[in-house]
Amino acid sequence: MMSETTTKVTDDVIVVGAGASGLVAAYRLAKKGHRVRVLEAAPRTGGVIASARCDGMLWESGPNSGMDTTPLINELLDSLGIREQRADARKIADRRFIVRGGQLIPLPMSGPAFFSTPLFSAGTKLGLLREPFIARSSAEADESVAAFVRRRLGTEFLDYAIEPFVAGIFAGDPEQLSVQAAFPKLFALEQRYGGLIRGLILGARERKRQREKSKNSAKSFSFNDGMQVLTDALARGLTAANGVIETGVRVTSIACEAEGCWTVCGIRSEDQNGEAVYRAGSVVFATPADATATLLASLKMPWVDDAVQALRDIPYAPVSIIISAWRREAVMHSLDGFGFLVPRKENKRILGTLFSSSMFDHRADETHAVLTTFIGGMRQPELPGRGDDVLQEMAENDLASLIGVKGTPLWTKVSRHPRAIPQYTFGHLDRVRRVETVQKHAPGLFFCANWRGGISISDCIKNGHLVADETDAFIASRRML
Repeated sequence: MMSETTTKVTDDVIVVGAGASGLVAAYRLAKKGHRVRVLEAAPRTGGVIASARCDGMLWESGPNSGMDTTPLINELLDSLGIREQRADARKIADRRFIVRGGQLIPLPMSGPAFFSTPLFSAGTKLGLLREPFIARSSAEADESVAAFVRRRLGTEFLDYAIEPFVAGIFAGDPEQLSVQAAFPKLFALEQRYGGLIRGLILGARERKRQREKSKNSAKSFSFNDGMQVLTDALARGLTAANGVIETGVRVTSIACEAEGCWTVCGIRSEDQNGEAVYRAGSVVFATPADATATLLASLKMPWVDDAVQALRDIPYAPVSIIISAWRREAVMHSLDGFGFLVPRKENKRILGTLFSSSMFDHRADETHAVLTTFIGGMRQPELPGRGDDVLQEMAENDLASLIGVKGTPLWTKVSRHPRAIPQYTFGHLDRVRRVETVQKHAPGLFFCANWRGGISISDCIKNGHLVADETDAFIASRRML
């Protein structure tokens, strides 16, 4: 038996979901003076972001870092009072490795390095000279990342640069990802400038004017005590701005009672005793695509059906993360870089490994090393569901052959994400547009999650900021009526 329904409360905005996107949106709205309530099903805020220490060594069960691509990041950190806790990646983290022939080869980051690297053949290097003369595709074409790269840069570049990069970032398959959706800036370079090389040169001027950086030149950042510093600070800042966070509340349905009034119903976890009903003028969904679909379907209106189906059609890649701690002497490789990515052609069980303790200070002392290894993705979606012992063995076997780890780790943690990263596959932009049409029928309903607008931490910060401003403008327009 459930307890008697909780007394209804009235808020300006209810944000469903307390991951990075939802917290950023909620914090910005609260700072603007709105009454904000965040409802989170999990017992803690932060979503997949979680940091911990074991034997003094820091490990992350989710994202290890963000990219400093927009000034909004430091503005947010200053507002939260955590700028001094920011940790920028060490200089050696600029060096990234790709596996070829079982060997780690540095990814070339400059023209001279590209033409001298053993990573690519002479034919691929000379082929780059023809890139500026290749015609752009149709602006309406929904081309795959793989087809785009083959057309402009060649198959070898796809196999030993882009495919492992896509597996490392999206845990995705470049044959299925839409270049227009997954890498819109790359697509825009070709459309605007006619080629990638020309676009990188000319586009740099525009980014400078906009105070933004490209992801290939932006610095990686984290915090001295890990990425959870950010989400914890957002939660504290929201509370300090008179916002309310309720964890352990699983939202089950929404309803539009009347113009300007939304009802949100949820079930509290057992220790909080029963049902809860809330009322607000606006609702922000900061939830994964499948959860958003379920909540939209609860409206039981015919105009939501297409949006619900669009959300359910967004696939997610499963990933398991194996974090292992080693005595430094047990790892033969110098670990002088960000980490390495493994192309599909190398036939390994892992997608890649971050040299976590090399990337940032405050991760481990010089006598130890922390490695973060990824398994699964769309390349091998069946692997993340294997048992912990099996995953650990896969990681250790590949690490032994690639970077020479010896013996057994001091400790290992396994972090599982059955629906880790949304895949921006063919038709993704159309699916997003179909979802956004709901807002025409349902004023006051907004969407803020990584299934639209980018999957990175910096994308989440930027999108949370934008959705907060859209919601603020909506509230202001209602108050003028």
